[in-house]
Amino acid sequence: MAGDFNTESMLDMYLFENTQLLEQLQETVLEQKDADSFDEDSINEIFRTMHTIKGSSGIMMFDNITAVSHKLEDVFFYLRESHPDNVPHVELVEHVLEVEDFISSEMEKIRNGDPADGDATNIIADLDKFLNMIKNGGGQGEGGAAVENVHEEPKHFYIAPVASAASRFYKIFIHFFPETEMANVHAYKTVYALKEIAEDILYSPEDLLTDEKCSDEIIKEGFRVLLQAQCSEEEVRDLIGVGYDIEKVDVFECDANQFLLGFDFGDTQPLPQIDLESSVEVIEAKQEAAQTQEEQKSVEKKPETPKITPGDFVIQSKEPGRQKKLAKDKPKGEKATFINVNVNKMDQLMDLIGELVISESVVLQSSDLKVPGLNLDNFNKAAAQLASISTDLQNVIMSMRMVPLTNTFQKMNRIVFDVSRKLGKDIEFVMVGDSTEVDKNIVEHISDPLMHLVRNAVDHGIESNEERAASGKTEKGKVTLSAKTEAGKVWISVEDNGTGLDREKILAKARKQGILDDNKPDSVYTDKEVYQFITLPGFSTNEVVTEYSGRGVGMDVVVQNIQAIGGALEIESTPGFGSVMSLKIPLTLAIIDGIVMEVGTSSFVMETGVIKQFIRVKEDMMIHEPNGDEFVMIRGECYPVIRLGKWYGLEEYQESVEDGVMLILEVEDRKICLLVDKLVGEQEIVVKPIPSYIKKVKGLSGCTQLGDGSIALILDAPGLVE
Repeated sequence: MAGDFNTESMLDMYLFENTQLLEQLQETVLEQKDADSFDEDSINEIFRTMHTIKGSSGIMMFDNITAVSHKLEDVFFYLRESHPDNVPHVELVEHVLEVEDFISSEMEKIRNGDPADGDATNIIADLDKFLNMIKNGGGQGEGGAAVENVHEEPKHFYIAPVASAASRFYKIFIHFFPETEMANVHAYKTVYALKEIAEDILYSPEDLLTDEKCSDEIIKEGFRVLLQAQCSEEEVRDLIGVGYDIEKVDVFECDANQFLLGFDFGDTQPLPQIDLESSVEVIEAKQEAAQTQEEQKSVEKKPETPKITPGDFVIQSKEPGRQKKLAKDKPKGEKATFINVNVNKMDQLMDLIGELVISESVVLQSSDLKVPGLNLDNFNKAAAQLASISTDLQNVIMSMRMVPLTNTFQKMNRIVFDVSRKLGKDIEFVMVGDSTEVDKNIVEHISDPLMHLVRNAVDHGIESNEERAASGKTEKGKVTLSAKTEAGKVWISVEDNGTGLDREKILAKARKQGILDDNKPDSVYTDKEVYQFITLPGFSTNEVVTEYSGRGVGMDVVVQNIQAIGGALEIESTPGFGSVMSLKIPLTLAIIDGIVMEVGTSSFVMETGVIKQFIRVKEDMMIHEPNGDEFVMIRGECYPVIRLGKWYGLEEYQESVEDGVMLILEVEDRKICLLVDKLVGEQEIVVKPIPSYIKKVKGLSGCTQLGDGSIALILDAPGLVE
């Protein structure tokens, strides 16, 4: 029934489509923020975007979004039609971004189930003021006088799908009660219901979603539908139904020729023959000629030649400036099909694949297979094929979860624009490698740390325009955000060409806070060690607190967030020339390659990427410090040693280094040796979070289930190296 229209799915689609439109809008605006003005394509694109958002918001009855969208649409309609000169470009950019912020904020409320009750009065007033200013102050281009933003029906053409022998054709007239409000929404509900059975469907008025005036037309003239479907008249009536909104439904079955006549029931004169290669102008000329002949046949009867109504033909637009041709069927090879999937379902699928990997390990490591004398040749072949399919399945689902960093980088572009404007700094923003793809969950974790690093670079990394001029810097301030993949990791760097970090100032602050060892001179600390001090909680060398966080303030939160996903922060700086903050993060959080090891009766897993070498050592290679610290000399290098059994207070682990295995781990150029009892092997590990009721333990990042059903703890290399 049309009355069963699913408003929840419509709301989800509204949020999804408009979110994409707003992202494209922001990208378009920020790409041209430094230009003198928007080009014609951008003006048209922004106008269409606001027109679409206005229409869909009106259907959903979000009046404040509709109002502010309509007002910005008015501005760009004037720009498009009148081509004024001397439009303040930066001010226009700020207005567009302000509208984008408002709509995004309202949509977030809607997404959370709250009412969209934001007040757009001030924004609309500012847009009105801006529009009046450019109308009165800006010169008129070739477009002449300003034109009002009046909705105009788009000119569409259509080729109906080929009908089969079972196809039936209907002309449907729906009459709504005069008191029915928002008749266009009720009409759309009917169309939505009929699409379940339709091979082809046309309706008039056509622009239900974006034309506010069509409700009155529907009440006055009725709603007309042309339907091609393989069903009976009774089924059509049942789908439409008659209720509190629909007063009467007339359904007339017709033949294919009458169906092609459009919405007229009058004279059934055939449509002019149309060659599929004809241009639009040729089609229109034939139509005019046919109409002239009909007028000459009879002055008294004056039969009307059927008009080519919206929906009779479809026009495919080719390259700009080329002749438009009627679209023919595209070759099957060119077809690309896309579907939007809820990310929660993707997460569930990822979890199921993880369980599949675990179940595969359980089967392949079953004790039943270890009976002597069993011939397992066929089983091993099948197991190898299963492992191959399982790996391919993982790769496919992982590729589906991978998303480019473009949207995240564009958000940083917006931050640079806003902060630099407020601080009065002339700063250029450069994005490199923004098409790099990472797991969607990774994107969600790095957004806030990146935002903090970019704000720091703009606020305290880059000097003011006057300071740069005084120090002889002629180039603009620049913030470069780059991304690349390397060895299963993603490197994201925030680089600025500002003042850089002051080593002496950081050391002085660190000594004042008691961070440095009193027995070690400052010269012993490397630059990298000194720069890492700014990531400690509460550490800041900035003497002036501004609206934006300074270097060191909140950097500990950045490091914690990055380490929570198995990443690390590296800092490089050249005094007077700038700094580089680099995030090293994994491509995905779901499945990793790991080495399984045992200590006593406990199992542990370490990610393969951080293990540089396995080695057995002799007792005479060990160095024991009075305070209990241990080191090992390997090929002339001294490494600190962690006995994993002692570290976690386990029982029955190997005390002698000669009975165990040393793993050399490397994290951020820092190396340690980890002593374990024995190695079990390498396998794919499904990462599971440690239950929340367990207190966070240093050096652990998660857990997993092994093939024999036992639980193994996943070691966090950065936590051990600290």
